[in-house]
Amino acid sequence: MDCLFCSIAAGDVDADVVHRTENVVAFRDVNPQAPTHLLIIPVEHVESARALREQHADLLVEMLSAAQHLAQTEEIDEGGWRLVTNVGADAGQTVHHLHLHLLGGRAMAWPPG
Repeated sequence: MDCLFCSIAAGDVDADVVHRTENVVAFRDVNPQAPTHLLIIPVEHVESARALREQHADLLVEMLSAAQHLAQTEEIDEGGWRLVTNVGADAGQTVHHLHLHLLGGRAMAWPPG
């Protein structure tokens, strides 16, 4: 499998990693859309939220807990932050490995796209 995020999770591709556990890795987006823009990924290859199943419940809790922790460490928890996942090409998914975008550090507009 040729998956960029699997390679980052394995440590084969350099990334600015800010959080790592056995199951979850978070790193800075190379094309940030906000002052804080982190990607939170599972180490396990899951194509997108569409592929999630009941057995992924603990993984999702860990990913969301990582987002909360990172919002605090990045000092965006007080002002607010956005958590986004894209599913499929029409939503803008370009890397087919589940990932959460943690965005903050500026006011966000709505609707987002």
